[in-house]
Amino acid sequence: MSLMGNLNRALSATTGLQVRRATPAAPPQPNKAGAKPGKRPTPVYRCPAPGDLATDRLLRRPVFIMSPVRSGSTLLRMLLNAHPRLHSPHELHIRRLEVDFGSRLSQRAMSALDLERGDLEHLLWDRVMHRELVRSGKDVLVEKTPSNAFVHRRIRDCWPDARFVFLLRHPVSIARSWHEGDPDKRTFDEAAADALRYMKAVDNARNAATAGHGDHGDHGDTDSHGGNGSHGDHYTLRYEDLTADAEKEMRGLCAFLDVDFEPSMLDYGRRDDTQVVKGLGDWRDKIRTGQVQSGRALPAEDEIPELLRPMCAAWGYSS
Repeated sequence: MSLMGNLNRALSATTGLQVRRATPAAPPQPNKAGAKPGKRPTPVYRCPAPGDLATDRLLRRPVFIMSPVRSGSTLLRMLLNAHPRLHSPHELHIRRLEVDFGSRLSQRAMSALDLERGDLEHLLWDRVMHRELVRSGKDVLVEKTPSNAFVHRRIRDCWPDARFVFLLRHPVSIARSWHEGDPDKRTFDEAAADALRYMKAVDNARNAATAGHGDHGDHGDTDSHGGNGSHGDHYTLRYEDLTADAEKEMRGLCAFLDVDFEPSMLDYGRRDDTQVVKGLGDWRDKIRTGQVQSGRALPAEDEIPELLRPMCAAWGYSS
């Protein structure tokens, strides 16, 4: 009997255990194209020319609310969705809808149609949003997922005729609200650092719009970067102004969107109390009242942490 057999015989008699040869572990898979774990690189796609829009896109002139988390975007979308011509559903997270090829042959077939993976994803995004608009029976789709700001250039490339609404809020108020939403999950400092990522993404998107990067018909900002108002294909408003005088702000926004202001928008709870979905936007008691509530008092200058001071200055909330 082999040494292994004698050893196992003795072990079995004394302990009830035996020794087995280990199965070799599978070698680790290489990280393709230098991509971060769990994140695919941006796929190849083309930007449809204006003359190709009728063929490549069903959705025309969609509106995207660009805002950080906890900036009042759910309130704004509820107000807009109460308009008879505007449909603003819960957060759609379309950028996470991905397409892949099942075989090299399918990839070759799509490439022969001038459709790469990014183009197919854009067709999927467009179809999902157009379906939602058609089901609503309205004319204009408004999408408000905060993470869209991280892919603002791709959204502009997907829909060259898109319009953008930038919703700003005092950065400290954003951080406080983000912390209070789940204080066991994140401290205030952690909430501030996390929310700052969204603020920077929104600021980058707004700077690109101001500079006319990828714009169609953009006339550029004529006031300071912290100012409100309409500039070609983008519009800026502040949460503090919206909660202080909702009618004034909604009248201005409706004019930008080429729709008449509807007073019933301000009492949005009468028109729509079904689209408050936990995890897909704000769902707490304040938004469920169905009416615009007063915002919190602005932080004092000495309450602004060093981390948020540059963004406060960039958005006109401090000197």
